[in-house]
Amino acid sequence: MEASKENFIANQHTDTDTINIREELEKYVINWKWFLLAILIALSGAFIYLRYTIPTYTATTSILIKDNQKSGISSELAAFEDLGIIGGGSSNNPENEIEILKSRKIIGKVVDELDLEISYFTEGRVKKSEVYTSKPLAITFVSKIPSYAAKDTMFIITIVDNEKIEFRTLEDEVTSVSNFNELHESSFGIFKVLPNAGSRDDLKGTKVTVVISKRDRVIDRYKNRIQINSTNKNSSVLNLSLTDVSKDKAEDILNELVAQYNTDAINDKNEVSKKTKDFIEDRLQSVGVDLSSIQDDVKDYKTKFGITGLSTEGEMILQEISENKASIIELKNQLSLAAWIEGKLSKGTKDNDVLPANVGFSDPIISEAIENYNTLILRLNRFNDIAGRKNPELIDLQQQIETVKATLLANISNVKTSFQLQLNALNKQAAKVNSEVSLIPTIERGMIDIERQKIIYAELFSYLLKKKEETAISLAVTVPNAKIIDYAYGNGVPVSPKKNIIYLAALLIGLIVPFGVIYIKNLLDTKIHSRKDIEELTTIPFLGDVPHSDTDEKIVISNDSRTSTAEAFRLIRTNLDFMLPNFESGLGKTIFITSTTSGEGKSFISINLAAALSLSNKKVLLMGVDLRAPKVTEYLGIPERKGITNYITNESLTAKDITFSIPEIKGLDIIASGVIPPNPAELLLGDRIKQLFEQVKKEYDFIIVDTAPVNLVTDTFLVAKYADMTLYVSRANYLDKRMLKVAQNLYNEKKLQNMAIVLNDTDMTRGYGYGYGYGYGYGYGYTDVVKKPWYKRIF
Repeated sequence: MEASKENFIANQHTDTDTINIREELEKYVINWKWFLLAILIALSGAFIYLRYTIPTYTATTSILIKDNQKSGISSELAAFEDLGIIGGGSSNNPENEIEILKSRKIIGKVVDELDLEISYFTEGRVKKSEVYTSKPLAITFVSKIPSYAAKDTMFIITIVDNEKIEFRTLEDEVTSVSNFNELHESSFGIFKVLPNAGSRDDLKGTKVTVVISKRDRVIDRYKNRIQINSTNKNSSVLNLSLTDVSKDKAEDILNELVAQYNTDAINDKNEVSKKTKDFIEDRLQSVGVDLSSIQDDVKDYKTKFGITGLSTEGEMILQEISENKASIIELKNQLSLAAWIEGKLSKGTKDNDVLPANVGFSDPIISEAIENYNTLILRLNRFNDIAGRKNPELIDLQQQIETVKATLLANISNVKTSFQLQLNALNKQAAKVNSEVSLIPTIERGMIDIERQKIIYAELFSYLLKKKEETAISLAVTVPNAKIIDYAYGNGVPVSPKKNIIYLAALLIGLIVPFGVIYIKNLLDTKIHSRKDIEELTTIPFLGDVPHSDTDEKIVISNDSRTSTAEAFRLIRTNLDFMLPNFESGLGKTIFITSTTSGEGKSFISINLAAALSLSNKKVLLMGVDLRAPKVTEYLGIPERKGITNYITNESLTAKDITFSIPEIKGLDIIASGVIPPNPAELLLGDRIKQLFEQVKKEYDFIIVDTAPVNLVTDTFLVAKYADMTLYVSRANYLDKRMLKVAQNLYNEKKLQNMAIVLNDTDMTRGYGYGYGYGYGYGYGYTDVVKKPWYKRIF
């Protein structure tokens, strides 16, 4: 028997400290119903979200930022290349063009052109939806006050019939009734309501919520939502995209954005040509007046002296004088133009004005410098709209302008010196020709002077007319800065919400939430649940575990009982043979039942263990030695009677006087605790309790003693010397794991005799422990299990 006992104890700790994956999974699988419920709730939420969320659509467009240096001029402009009106300029920087496209100036023009400050919403059964192309009506402003849309304004227009409409507040109160196309005065301007171009018969009773938003807020909204990206670093192709609740609205905004960008770029390019045209027109006006005056002089002179023309010698001299004078005027014109540009540059360019180009500079270096200067000024003007004063690119651009200006001033100074030298030479030549004129007759000499002036001004007038036409052509053939590769297009498939992703996310949430709750619950759980918990924390022999009983019966074991709880007590009864020592014949075996705290089921274990032993045809006595809180009679539902307290205090009483039996358990005698004494510890120290144990050991095979909890009072330790074995009851899902130290200390210090642990009230369906129990081995013989309703079985 001793060898069997040692083997039984040794087998308690054969398991290693490895992680049991199946055991970990069972913690979650056992709660499958909560996972199913969470998934159903999450998927239902996803369905409702998708049902009532307004979908959004994305429209995209592609444009090519034209680059003259890389791409060359377009074929339709090649015919005008020889006129010098196609500027080379510097290449466009796609990054700068992206900022210009997203500038408030460009987007503001789009907002104004498409009336994006005004939005229209129609009411559905559950939600309001914005309408764009199919809006039942539209508001058109005849005039707007300066504080137009200073704050958001909302009102409702109800279509009464084909002609009448009602204005309502958001509280659905009618404020006025009017007709379509009728002018209305309001705090933000004068407007009229236009009907839908289609049939209005189906729109009777339709309510349209009109929202007029602040212009700056609308600009900011679209500035943040419009996405512009270049295809790669070496490409000038830009992809524009916009996401909106209306596909058509997104397409219109992108198309209008490109159109406004091109218009703005064309206006910038035409600024130089307009400056040049204005300058030439001013010169034409003054030269035309002088030419007209000279022509009148020629006519008057011929009439006065009756001559019709010059002699051959006179014509030759006139031709020579005209050529010389034309060269002198050309040089003076060049000097005058150079001085004008020099003066304009010297004064500074606070307003960032461009210089007239293509005005007849004979020096190509100066013409090219002016063209470069104008290109930089135009870039600066455009960049000022999108960058701050301390922007590095803006500072770099300003430095480039200063460098080009300094170079231009130096070139002009050099050219002026060269022109002056040429002019001095021509003046000497003119003096020589004039001396030859003095040799011809006086009347013919006067005619030569007048004709000379006429020829000079006529050639100058023709030259200016030519430049005017060239400038007009440059204004007419200015091309957009961006070439549209693809017009804005949306495929009509919503980009948000994405049905598959939403359902997948809902499924994951339905799995993660219960998983997290169970994981945290297990992480924070400090209660013991299984034999494994006990064996990991103590070295105390484990005698058995008792499953939770679903019946209301206090005595769960009988001859015909086949429940898992009854089988657990039969197994404990068998294991007692391995734990109890051998005694000389004639003496019973005393088994103490105790626990750490109250409420762990000592009385339940005591009564049913005694019943299990009595079924094996043994003579069994159940004693209630918990004098402070007697539970045996209360548990059995019988009235209180004389017991151990009475036996100790009244020496006239014998053991037979306090012994009784119950019909439910045959072969079992019971001695109750008796009345609750004021001094239970002192009573248990007396000789009477010793006499009682010595007597009952001679009369019974097994004595089951229900004692007090060891962590609360010392009563159990006072009588522990009478025990042959101590069953330490721990209740699953009740006792804190840290309290097992109490049992371990008692075992190490041997304060309780032959100690073993019984785990009470375990839940075999949860998969705790090692994955085995009584719930699967005896199910086919059940006759007393009460079947729960379906909702209790699920939850």
